[in-house]
Amino acid sequence: MVKKFKAVGENQLAQTVRDSAQQIWLAGLGAFSKAQEEGNKVFDALVKEGEAIQKKTRKVADDKMAVVAGKAAGTWDRLEQVFEDRVARALSSLGVPSKKDIDKLSKRVAELTAVVQQLTDAQEGAAKKPAKPVAKAATPVTAKAVATKAAPAKKPAATKSVAAKKVAEPANAAVGQAVAA
Repeated sequence: MVKKFKAVGENQLAQTVRDSAQQIWLAGLGAFSKAQEEGNKVFDALVKEGEAIQKKTRKVADDKMAVVAGKAAGTWDRLEQVFEDRVARALSSLGVPSKKDIDKLSKRVAELTAVVQQLTDAQEGAAKKPAKPVAKAATPVTAKAVATKAAPAKKPAATKSVAAKKVAEPANAAVGQAVAA
């Protein structure tokens, strides 16, 4: 009986193993099929999620770049100002006039040119008018005064340097004030 039982038990055991193997095989095929179907869906979902993350990171990166670019521009402006200040100091120590000095001198030259033009016009106007016959002068001083008025005005001497112009400027101002009076 043991042999029979063993024979029936071995056959049954072998059948059970075969049935289990078959079920495992079918479960594997089912899992593979399910993975194929779901795999495409999972893959598509992962792609969409990756795109969303990429958009977020790109926006953050762009914002950071804007901040960095703003800071760089501010730093560049400060650097440029420091450079300009140092160059201006160096030129000033060498005696090179600044744009402000040149503009001031140009304005003064324009004013003096206008005064000289007025004097020239006045002198030409006086020369064109016929001279009134002068009666015998009562005193020699009166004739001398008339001769002095008709004398041509002296032209200011040309200056040779910027430093000389600065020194001559107060004297020219006095001439301009005298003419205006």
